[in-house]
This record gives sequence, C-alpha cells and structure tokens, in this order.
Amino acid sequence: MLLEREVEIEYRPRMLEALQNKVDAVADSLQGQTPVCSQCHQTMKRHDTETVSWVARFGGLNASVVRYRCPTCRGECRPLLDLLGVEPGRISGSLARLLALLAVVAPYSLAAALAELLLGVKISPMGIWKVVQRLGESACRFSTGLSHYHADSRSEGASTQDAPAVVVLGVDGAMLGRQVRTHRRRRQGSETLPPLPPLEEGQFQEVKTGVVILPGERVETSPGRHSVVRRFLVSCLGDADTIFAALYAQLRELGWVGPHTVVVIVSDGAEWIWNRAKMFVRRCEILDFWHALEHAWGFARLNYGEGSQQADRWIHQIATDLRAGKVQEVIARLKRLRPKTPELREKLQGLIAYYSEHAGRMRYDEYLRLGYGIGSGAVESAHKQVVHARFRQAGMRWSEAGARRLLALRLLLLNDQWALLDRLPMVAVA
Repeated sequence: MLLEREVEIEYRPRMLEALQNKVDAVADSLQGQTPVCSQCHQTMKRHDTETVSWVARFGGLNASVVRYRCPTCRGECRPLLDLLGVEPGRISGSLARLLALLAVVAPYSLAAALAELLLGVKISPMGIWKVVQRLGESACRFSTGLSHYHADSRSEGASTQDAPAVVVLGVDGAMLGRQVRTHRRRRQGSETLPPLPPLEEGQFQEVKTGVVILPGERVETSPGRHSVVRRFLVSCLGDADTIFAALYAQLRELGWVGPHTVVVIVSDGAEWIWNRAKMFVRRCEILDFWHALEHAWGFARLNYGEGSQQADRWIHQIATDLRAGKVQEVIARLKRLRPKTPELREKLQGLIAYYSEHAGRMRYDEYLRLGYGIGSGAVESAHKQVVHARFRQAGMRWSEAGARRLLALRLLLLNDQWALLDRLPMVAVA
C-alpha cells in the first residue's frame, strides 16, 4: 500500500508536466491559423492574447490563448479552448466526468469526500454539483433530441432485421420531494445555511420510469426466482407522452421494434399507461398479477378480518384460479357472494368491476406459457435502482432541473452507456 502511494506521489507531478506539454503542442499547432466566422464566413481578426488556466485530472493547467473577433458581426472565438473543450477557471476533461460519476452514485457531500480519497482532488460539494449540472444538461438535451428524432416518421432507426419476436415494457411512477423556496439560500459569513421551508402536501413530483427487456433473456437464477440478462431503462420527469416517446426511441435505437414484433406492456392498471400503449399496433396488455391480488386482499381483510387464516385461504384460491386463466369463473364466484354490510357490498362491487374491466388483460395461463411474465417486478426494481437509491435518501429535496440532469446521468451509467458522455460537450447553464 505504501509503495503504491509513493509511486503515485512521485509520478503525479510528472503526469501533470506531460499533460501540460501536450497542451502546449496543441497551442503551437494552431499558430498561424486564422479562423473563419461561423455566422458570416468572413476571416476573423486577432483581438488579444491572455493566459488562461483550468483544472484537470492531475492539477492546474494553463495556456496562452488568442482571441479572435469578426469585424463584420462582432462575433468572438478562442480556437485553442474550442479545440480542447475547456473553459477558463473551470473543471474540464476526464476529471469532470469522473466527478460526475461519483455524484451519480453518492450524495454531493459524500462524492466530494470520495474525490479526495480516490482521485486526490480537493473539491467542494458545490463544485461537483456544478459539474453535474453542465454534463447533466448535455445528457438531457441528447435524450430529448433522440426522442424528437425517432418521433419523426422520416427518421431511420437501427436495423430491424434481427428484431425480436417479443419485447416487454414495464412502466410505473414514483414521487420525489420538491424544493419549496422563493430564492436560493446563501450563507452569511460563518453562519450555517438557513433551513429549507417545510415540504407541504402536494409538493411532490412524479418520476416516470420504464424498463425494456427481452423475455427470452430471462433466466432462473434460483428455484422460482428469475432475473434478466440485460435491460434498458428510461426515466423522466415529464408527462405520460414523454415517457412513452422515450421508450419508443429506445426501442428504435436498439432495433427491437420490427413489423412483426409483439410489444408486451405490463402495468398496475393505470389508465394513462393503457391509453399510450395503443401506439403499438401489435401489443399484448397484461395487468400485473400482484396488483390484481392486492384488490382482492382489500375485500378479504374487510370480510374475514385482518390476518385471518380464512382470508389467506380465500386469497390463495383466487390466486390459483387466476394463474390458471379462470378469471371469468372467479368473477362468477364473486357475484354469488352476499355481503351483509353496505361497506362490504361496495367493496365487492368494486372488485368485480375491476376484474371485469381488466379480464382481457388477465389471461395469466397464456402469458406464462408464452414466457411473457405476469408481474411488474422488473419496473419496480428499476424504480429502486434509478430513483430510490439516489434520489430518495434522508432529507433529500430536488429542484426540477437538478433532478432531471442527475437522472439523465444516472441512466447513462445504469444502461452501460457512460462512454457516450465522452462525445457530449459540457454546456453552460444558468
């Protein structure tokens, strides 16, 4: 351990020197090259030269930067900074992406501590927050642009030559606590930050998450327990149309939605999901088996008593019949019941109406035979990994922009697409 640390301490200055030499070489290569204005296409004039510094993985770098100005439209540019993709006084390059990676998996304060321990970089939580906002905004724009591109009927997706026969979609929503404030809190001197305003009822925002899997890639990891080999996650703070547009874009990017592909939608019964599922012509709608039983449990607890064995036996029989595809027999049996109280009668009528409405989505024996699955466990698990593990820790409240940007970065990591961030520029945000 000590030897490794000694080597790191010894060679870190040398790596910084080597990186500075490469920056100087790039600057030398631009000497004598006069840029052309991107707006009016006129040759730009040299305006001034200044020394610019920024922070990289191994320490601070600097360069003598020439600024050019267009005499016609007065536009400005600094070719060296544009080529390097850096901004004066800011964190850039691989360091920014490593810091964002830490923030994706840990709160900002913990990410700052990890940056010092793992990277040897001292940075404040606010410094990491700024990096996340800039990279996250870039990831958001890419995701939004992808949805808009695939929403255009003239766009081309990936080849569907090897499109799967069946693809399964799960969609659900979870709530995030929102920040409630009229202005940004600021620390006065050495004083602590004033507390956030109380989070009143209704000050929440829903995060919609979708998961895309192939049923043929579901494996049995242990008796009765199944897992998927791979999955692709989609999440957003937008409305129902936004999440389904993102799901459709993901399918087209993967080439998983061919002319003969059956899209299976597993849902808890929310009307907004069934309404948007109509966008897929060849589809199979499945009501989540456990949500179907949950409605039956509501009647059983009221009729037989909370925790009673009779309620357990009654639900067990309902579950067995539903798995066997006997939903009509279950409905007929429910209709023969004669509850004694108005409350029980109302509860029973609600259960009968629910099963009758979704009977066409409750052919569980057929779904199991085809290997589609009958539960929404995949999207419930996705919620826990995408949202709960990072966004719903103790005391966390989010602005819409802050949650949206961090969410876009977390999806890149969980979808094994983090390398995509190397091709996206860091953008300035207000």
